[in-house]
Amino acid sequence: MTTIISNPLDFNVEDLYVDLRPSLGRRLFLKCEGFNFAGSIKLKAATEMVATKERAGELFPGVTLIESSSGNMGVALSIVAATRGYRFICVTDARCNRAARRLMETLGSEVHVITEPDPDGGFLGARLAHVRRLVAAHAGYVWLNQYASEGNWTGHYRTTAPEIAKAFPELDVLFIGAGTTGTLMGCAHYFRENLPSVRVVAIDTVGSVTFGRPSGRRMIPGLGTSVRPGILDTSLVDDVVYVREPDTVRMCHELVRSGFLFGGSTGTVVSGALEWLTANGAGDDVTSVAISPDLGGNYLETLYDDEWLARSYGSELLPGELDAIR
Repeated sequence: MTTIISNPLDFNVEDLYVDLRPSLGRRLFLKCEGFNFAGSIKLKAATEMVATKERAGELFPGVTLIESSSGNMGVALSIVAATRGYRFICVTDARCNRAARRLMETLGSEVHVITEPDPDGGFLGARLAHVRRLVAAHAGYVWLNQYASEGNWTGHYRTTAPEIAKAFPELDVLFIGAGTTGTLMGCAHYFRENLPSVRVVAIDTVGSVTFGRPSGRRMIPGLGTSVRPGILDTSLVDDVVYVREPDTVRMCHELVRSGFLFGGSTGTVVSGALEWLTANGAGDDVTSVAISPDLGGNYLETLYDDEWLARSYGSELLPGELDAIR
């Protein structure tokens, strides 16, 4: 069937899953969300958050949208802003991939890069403080605030979750990475209301404070936070798995050996999912799905670059270890 569109928001592949058993030896299906013009699952939330503000009458010609993002949300909002005719400012930090920054700028957005973390709130705290200063100083700036916006999770409640339920009516376990927790909360709300037997497992990264653990150094943008998201409701989450960043790297390189070039968040989610399945003795009778937020093209100079990996992780990745995986 031929697909013809006139708006980039009208295209998104919703029903593509990778069976990871041939690659990893476990019965796990990966929902691929990177096939749209933003290259990530964040396009769903970005579209919903802007639409929510529009319905509330808060957006009008001349408004400047502003948001804090480690990369993917910024790219998604750049596309939404371009299609809606808004100016957009993304406040990011030094960990944001250069490719993502360049893409936002190419789409017409203004990018502010924070270089010093807040002593208590880390880079995210510093980014949010910068956003608040800009909003206070400019009457025409509207902060979407993905960390507190219901639009962040309702977009996934309406789309991502029912897509999974339709594709896997006998689903047992759903693994979702926890960043702003929009995807996690949207799916958790949906399955709690409609298919409560499905276990919702959050995958977080070591060093993230989202679920109450101590803050630590994190080099890979995407999952994890240094400030707890306001939309998070832990009562909807059945379990949490924490993944070390070197294990994220190992999983990304394991997947690329089979020709699947995924981003860091996907490596984290898959690594955590396999850990949970093993720890819980799950066999082939368990139907499990993990959500892949994006592809790996923007990570070629980081996750897939040997020099960056050596600088970032040193002895945490043994010499020649990734060569052996490859």
